[in-house]
Amino acid sequence: MLLTGRVVGAALTVAMGWIHLQLWFDGFRDVRIIGVLFLLNAVGAAVLAVALLVVRFGRLAPVAALGALFTAGTLAALVVSLTVGLFGVREVIDAPLVPATLAVEAAGTVALALTAYAARHRG
Repeated sequence: MLLTGRVVGAALTVAMGWIHLQLWFDGFRDVRIIGVLFLLNAVGAAVLAVALLVVRFGRLAPVAALGALFTAGTLAALVVSLTVGLFGVREVIDAPLVPATLAVEAAGTVALALTAYAARHRG
């Protein structure tokens, strides 16, 4: 289970980072504050994905927990952007990549939280 959680969590983290990098290239780089945050998200996702794949199993719980918090925070930012707006940007649900982003970030949060729990409580 831990190996599966590690790989699935890393894959979903990469997907999240790729989406933000793609959006950054598609024009969000010119949006004040959001542009920098999208680029930082892509970099952070890459670092977390590598960490998930290379850390020893004894260190997996905190890395997976950090990944879950990072992904949940990104998901929360998207939800805020969809509802009241964030840093002057109000997103719409049918915008390109928004549905995919919601799915990837929700699945990533769950997968990484379960991996962190399993790694913390393994026999």
